[in-house]
Amino acid sequence: MEALFAIALGVLTASGVYLLLRARTFPVVMGLTLISYAVNLFLFAMGRLQTGAAAVIGKSAEHVDPVPQALVLTAIVIGFAMTAFVVVLSLRSLGELKNDHVDGREPRP
Repeated sequence: MEALFAIALGVLTASGVYLLLRARTFPVVMGLTLISYAVNLFLFAMGRLQTGAAAVIGKSAEHVDPVPQALVLTAIVIGFAMTAFVVVLSLRSLGELKNDHVDGREPRP
């Protein structure tokens, strides 16, 4: 199970990096989103997820660490705000420059 999770994180990260290296704005936005999903899953896995364990310390012998869950929740909110900002920025760039390349120039043929 841990190997499958590590492979899934690797695929998400590799896909995100590949999309970030593209020269168009929409793949860059998708790449940033995939990388943020990979980071969220990595942080969530650091809490050593357990089923049936109490979320409150002192209620049972084993408890779940709440810090990674709080970090992931905060990262989701920040990632959503970042995605919205980058989408608006790319739409403005598209409107002003009339193309969707990240550097604002058309590639040479």
